[in-house]
Amino acid sequence: MNPLYRVNDAGSDGQPDPMSPGARMIPRTGWDISPYSRWTWQRVREWTPTASIRSSRGPVLPLPQRLSDIDGIEFEANGRRSTIRQFLDSSFTDGFLVLSRGEIISETYMNGMEPHTQHLAMSMSKSITGTLFGILVHKGLIDTDSLVTRYLPELEATAYRQAKVQHVLDMTAGVKYSVANTAPYIDEQLKPAATWWENEHIEKLAMGWWPMDYAKYPDYPKNTWEIILRLTEQEAPHGARFSYRGIENDVLGFIMQRVTGKMLPELFSSELWGPMGAEEDAYITVDQARFALTDGGFNATLRDYARFALLHLREGKLNGKQIVPSEWIEKTQRASDDLFRIFGGAGSHLPKGAYHNTFWIEDRERRAFMCSGYGGQLIYIDPQADFAVVKLSHYPDDGVSGRSAEALAAIHAIRDMLAGR
Repeated sequence: MNPLYRVNDAGSDGQPDPMSPGARMIPRTGWDISPYSRWTWQRVREWTPTASIRSSRGPVLPLPQRLSDIDGIEFEANGRRSTIRQFLDSSFTDGFLVLSRGEIISETYMNGMEPHTQHLAMSMSKSITGTLFGILVHKGLIDTDSLVTRYLPELEATAYRQAKVQHVLDMTAGVKYSVANTAPYIDEQLKPAATWWENEHIEKLAMGWWPMDYAKYPDYPKNTWEIILRLTEQEAPHGARFSYRGIENDVLGFIMQRVTGKMLPELFSSELWGPMGAEEDAYITVDQARFALTDGGFNATLRDYARFALLHLREGKLNGKQIVPSEWIEKTQRASDDLFRIFGGAGSHLPKGAYHNTFWIEDRERRAFMCSGYGGQLIYIDPQADFAVVKLSHYPDDGVSGRSAEALAAIHAIRDMLAGR
């Protein structure tokens, strides 16, 4: 039987603890990337402004335990055989939880993470945001077939002018998003701070994660909204192809604020996190205008991410209350033929995949779908098997395809073992 806690204070990356006396200080620019992410992804609100998301003020959703030893389960990935224990030890794991038939089968904490630790979701935030969006759609506040400009008329001057809300949900809007669009004033000296230099790192300056010298660069966008307003070029017809861009999710966030008149942390609290019976408060990072970073700033505990997964396994109904419309979850799992076609080879680890309503669809036949985030964050949901896995990690590099393929192979092996017992 697995113990509840597994602590590996040395860290699978072998880095010294920056919190110890005399250690090198973690820089403000680059605090969120390797080698610092091993610590900072469990302490995000110490580095950037955040807003709280309230947990349940009523009954907490129970997660009964039926612990099982999964360490020795074998699987093959990337041409190598491994066990679950070896996988957890080698894949920079912070937390790992397996749900089967509504019960916790395995719950593992590593790298100093504990049950009350709020861990950065990275782009799993997109799917959590998309779930909130579906709630508002069901309430009649948003029509996904309407143009984005129906809700945000300011974007008439941008490349979103003819994009539908559904295009943004599916990341098929043909908006050109590049460094040149958003960051013509970046100081070259900042580039070495990152292991790789792409749009997401440049966003961090405007979104408040990294410091920006606005005296030197007064024209640089000062918040997320200003980034969106600068996206004026279109590179493809809307709906013609899939292109992964984090900023799309922030457009969804602004739509939700516009139709409700409420800030996003309040909406997450009242419509999703509280009603689903979360045990702990969550929080989300905010920019200088106090807009919540919906594309990557969510933070919560391992068990509450598992409750979010269970919410989807139960077709949106928990504690006797329909929280997310079942029709939205059903539609999300059943992406259209066109979405599977245009997804194409966008993810080599998802050969049968698609992207729909902010979720990754792994397998069309099984209706398995996922939330996925940079650095090894994953919520895997398989309704057919009544099975879900949450993995929180601190990969020192991206390596999406190889690492994701290994994680999926491990998850499939656990699922198949549980199905056969």
